[in-house]
Amino acid sequence: MYTMTDKKQWQGRIDSTTNANSFRLHQEVKRVPINDVIASEKPQAGIVGFICDEGVRRNQGRLGAAHGPNALREALSSLPWTFQDGQQIVDVGNVLCLNHALEEAQQELGEIVEILRNKKAKCIVLGGGHETLYGHYLGVRASLPKDAKIGIINIDAHFDLRSYEVQPSSGTMFRQILEQDPHTDYFVLGIQRYGNTNELFEKARELQVEFVLEDDLTAENHTQIMNQLQQFMDSHDYILLTLCMDVLNAAFAPGVSAPSPFGLEPKTVRSIIQKVTSHPHTHSFDICEVNPSLDENGRTVKLGAYFIYEALNNLIRGNG
Repeated sequence: MYTMTDKKQWQGRIDSTTNANSFRLHQEVKRVPINDVIASEKPQAGIVGFICDEGVRRNQGRLGAAHGPNALREALSSLPWTFQDGQQIVDVGNVLCLNHALEEAQQELGEIVEILRNKKAKCIVLGGGHETLYGHYLGVRASLPKDAKIGIINIDAHFDLRSYEVQPSSGTMFRQILEQDPHTDYFVLGIQRYGNTNELFEKARELQVEFVLEDDLTAENHTQIMNQLQQFMDSHDYILLTLCMDVLNAAFAPGVSAPSPFGLEPKTVRSIIQKVTSHPHTHSFDICEVNPSLDENGRTVKLGAYFIYEALNNLIRGNG
């Protein structure tokens, strides 16, 4: 079910009501129904939330990510507005997963992403469990020629290549995509050795997944990995970036479905987001598995908001 957000999600500190240099996001972000979004000559971004953790439930994870989108909006609200005159961000509302109908909700999310992309808007999707990614992908694919090459870059501790023979979940999306779409490739950074079975590593190799282990994401390997990312992005027509917050060390992001004791530091994740969202082929980003009900002192939500803003800063200044 599609619904608009409440005004209370975009409230916050006000330093001035007249000096634009003192404005914050909540003073500039417009709540606009998806069918009222207008294509603009100047860069714009659309935000949509996916109120769902049905995929997490099916994957036997800890529930609560359905509360992530609105919590992330509230954390974004008071961040400073730093965009240029004419650039805009619209919030088009939320898709709600009702009665465990995950597949229908993913399809509806895809339809909204497709509209945003057809309006030439950069797209920010706020999850939700990582099943959010499949709906995001459906919209991207629908907005492109059938033979366009999509490169999905995932920052994640897990491959999410489990079987979907019984039913899709938050652990199956990338296998669904790779087995159903011959024009899509998958690159994942942050894979945990202890978070994936041997079967999943074998499936990744079988499906020709490019991956970087968490313990290989070091300063010494930084240039090599960035070059690897660059080559992947250059070789695809469209880049879709997805971030699962459980890739982070649990000390920085406790509010997730599956915390990672050996996870990445925020600056490492930030550098990947900066690299990918600065590429001219990148037009959309989603953030998943933010679970406010498990968050200590709002650390995960606040960090997630900063990652979103990092992506927005690059995407809205991008190349169309």
